[in-house]
Amino acid sequence: MTSDELAYATIREIGARFRRRELSPVELTRTLLARIERLDPGLHAYVTVTAERALADARAAEAALGRGADTSPLLGIPIAYKDIYATRGIRTTAGGALLADWIPEDDATCVTRLTEAGCVMLGKLITHEFAFGIQVPGHRFAPARNPWNLDHMPGGSSSGSGAARAAGLAFGALGSDTGGSIRGPAAFCAIAGLKPTYGRTSRAGVVTLSWTLDHTGPMARTVEDCAVLLHALAGHDPADPASSPAPVGDYLTPLRQGIRGLRVGVPRAYFFEGADAEVEKAFEQALATLRGLGATVTDVEIPSIETSWAFLAILMAEAFAYHEHDLRAHPELYGDVLRERLLAGGLITGPEYVQAQRLRARLRAEMADVLTRVDVLATPTTPKPAPTFAAVWDPNFGFPKSNMAPFNMTGLPALAVPCGFSSQGLPLSLQLAGRPFDEATVLRVGHAYEQATEWHTRRPRI
Repeated sequence: MTSDELAYATIREIGARFRRRELSPVELTRTLLARIERLDPGLHAYVTVTAERALADARAAEAALGRGADTSPLLGIPIAYKDIYATRGIRTTAGGALLADWIPEDDATCVTRLTEAGCVMLGKLITHEFAFGIQVPGHRFAPARNPWNLDHMPGGSSSGSGAARAAGLAFGALGSDTGGSIRGPAAFCAIAGLKPTYGRTSRAGVVTLSWTLDHTGPMARTVEDCAVLLHALAGHDPADPASSPAPVGDYLTPLRQGIRGLRVGVPRAYFFEGADAEVEKAFEQALATLRGLGATVTDVEIPSIETSWAFLAILMAEAFAYHEHDLRAHPELYGDVLRERLLAGGLITGPEYVQAQRLRARLRAEMADVLTRVDVLATPTTPKPAPTFAAVWDPNFGFPKSNMAPFNMTGLPALAVPCGFSSQGLPLSLQLAGRPFDEATVLRVGHAYEQATEWHTRRPRI
C-alpha cells in the first residue's frame, strides 16, 4: 500500500496487516506522523501532536503483537482526541485561552479505555471554544479546514476530529455531541460519526458544555470502525453520574446480518425545512437503497418535533451555569462571540428552563412511541452542505435549523453516514437514529447502506 492507501484503510484492514506481519504499528505511526507534518499546516486539525507518546504507544503495541497478545482489534491503531478530553500530562485547551496551559493530572475515562485497548495516541484535535459557537477571526486557535474544500467549514464543534479523519490524519477520533457536534463534522467531511445513547459512553474527564445534553462518541472512516471503537468505549463508569449500567451489546456481529425486514421510519415534518434540493434528492436515493436491501420504509409523525427549539434554552442555561464563575472572574479569557452567548444563557429564567424540560419529556415520549412501530428513524443529517467560512463569519448569517439536536434532547443513539455529494463536490449525509441502547441496530442499518454504496470510499484531493 502507498502512504495514501494506508491513511484511508479501515481499522479492520490495518489490524489484518499487522497480524500478517505486512505492517508494523511503528511503521504505520511514523507514516501518520509524517502525513500530519505535511498536511496539517493547511488543515489545522491538530492543536498538539504527541509524536513521542505515539511512538512509545506503537512500540508497546508492536511488542504485544510479537508476544501474540493481540486480543484487541484496536491494538496499534493510531487515533486522536478532541481537545476537551483530559489527557494526563498533555495540554488540554478546550479550544480557548482560559485553559490554554492546562495540563491534566488524569485521563478522561474514554482515553483510558482506548489506551487499555492498545490505541496509539497521535495528539489532540482542535475544537470550537469550549465546544460552543464557531471559530471567528481573532480566535486563539486557527479553525480547522474542510479537506474537501478549504474555504468551507468542517462542522463543529468536533471540527478537528472530522477534518483529521477525512484527511487520513488519524484512523479514528473522539468527538463530543451536545447538539450535533459529532454528526455535523461527520456529515460535512464524509465520514461516519456516532452519538451513542445518553449514558452509554462516559463523559468523566471531558470538559462540560451542557450536563444533560453532552454525549461522547467515535468518528471514523466507516460504520464498522465506529462499532469497533464503541465496543471499547461503552460501559458503566461510576465517575460519570449519568453513566448507565445497561449491559454493553455486541456491535459487530449484527453488522453481518443485513437489514431485510427491518422498518425504517421517516419523520418528514421539521427535518426537511430549509433543505437544499440536492440534500433531498440524495436522501430519497438513500431510502431507495434501503428498500432495495429489504427494509420497509414508511413515513411517521412526531407531533411535538417543532418544540425542539427548547433545546437552546436548556443548552444556554446549563452552559452559563457551568461557566458563570469563570465568566465573572476572567471575562477577557473568553472569545467575544462565546462570551456573549454564554451571558445570554444567564437570561434564561427558572420557569423557562423547567418548561423546556417539560417539552423535552413530551418529545422523548413521542419518539419512544414511534420507535415501537419502526426500528430506526432516517433523516438528512444536515439540511445543507458545509457553508463557507466567509458565510458563517457574516454577522447576518443565520444557521439552518438543526436536524441533530432532537436526538440530543431525547438521548437516542444517532449515526451520520455519507450518502452523496453536492454539485460543488461537498459531502451529503444520512442520519439514522434508534431506540435507547440499541446502537447495534442503528449501526447495522448504517453499515448495510454504506456497503451498498460507494460514497465512503471517496477521498478528498489534498
